Amino acid sequence: QESSRVQTRRRQARRCRPAVVAMPVLLLLLPIALRPTAPGNRAGFVQMVQPTTRPGDGGAARPPAVAAPAGFVAPKPKPLSMTRPKEQLPSLITGGLALAVRLATGVFTLGWTPWLLTGDDAAAVGVESGTYGFRLGPVAFRDTSPLLAEAVRPEEPLVLYEYEGSPFCRKVREAALLLDLPLALRPCPGARAGFASELQERTGRMTVPFLVDPNTGTEMFESDDIVEYMLSTYGPPRAAYDPKALWPLRGGFQVATATLATLLRGLAGSQRQPNARPDNEAMQPLQLWGYEPSPFVRPVREKLCALCLPHTLVPTARGSANRDALVRKTGVQFQVPYLVDPNTGVELFESPEIVEYLEAVYTVPSR
Repeated sequence: QESSRVQTRRRQARRCRPAVVAMPVLLLLLPIALRPTAPGNRAGFVQMVQPTTRPGDGGAARPPAVAAPAGFVAPKPKPLSMTRPKEQLPSLITGGLALAVRLATGVFTLGWTPWLLTGDDAAAVGVESGTYGFRLGPVAFRDTSPLLAEAVRPEEPLVLYEYEGSPFCRKVREAALLLDLPLALRPCPGARAGFASELQERTGRMTVPFLVDPNTGTEMFESDDIVEYMLSTYGPPRAAYDPKALWPLRGGFQVATATLATLLRGLAGSQRQPNARPDNEAMQPLQLWGYEPSPFVRPVREKLCALCLPHTLVPTARGSANRDALVRKTGVQFQVPYLVDPNTGVELFESPEIVEYLEAVYTVPSR
């Protein structure tokens, strides 16, 4: 009888075991199931789906279909002016303060050299010739970087997993501006949203910045190591420039001032926008021409990051060869930011209009 009772208890224990094992799993899933739907989302679990197939990576998934707002007309560029002064002024003030705190790091390329041109050289500057510069009567002002003209240039943009508010990611982006390197940016707001899940699948970690160089096959974490890699691979010879030009990227000063710059901007771009389309990560990468220290460019960068939109930053810091390229591409006087959206075919200037356009196309309308 004792043996029979023991066998009965064992059979009962085996029946209960699946429920006991499943209980912790149910407890873990319960907070997710009860999580409220984010504003604008139609289903509670829609934000959990993070497509990772990248266009051009050989995957079968097509980018989602989006269109420009009905009746959309790109604004006419207005260089050196504010299209919406009252709306822009607060952002320009905080953007200017962030620029000052970082000592204008990233505004100038390494080896920046200004030129005052006269005669035929001055006459060659202008939209007609596709040459960036400012002409005033018989003279013209132009700036380039002869130092970088001899440096190795990557055939494909370097891929950077990052987010706007991180001081360590800012360090890498500023170094890329100094070296005039385009970056294919994969926003990971807070290192937990956006492309953070793709990063974890690739590396087992959700740590930014993380660099992928498709030109050499190199992949690495750690901002200082990434900066050193870019300098060694795509920078001019070390003897050709003063290393003091890089000190704003070093040590505690960089971390403290970059953090202060983020706080001045209200931590913009550090979280995924609640009403961002859940499929934004699967969009074709947008193209942003500009340099992020510019108070006009920064709001666009912040919005792209908050919406978790992949985008390539084509650098146009002072001395960049891309300034000539932008003049040739647009046929107008140099001006940034300039956005190219392959998902809708739209191209446009003007910072507030670009932010407004991104908001209209890449968010989910609230009910």
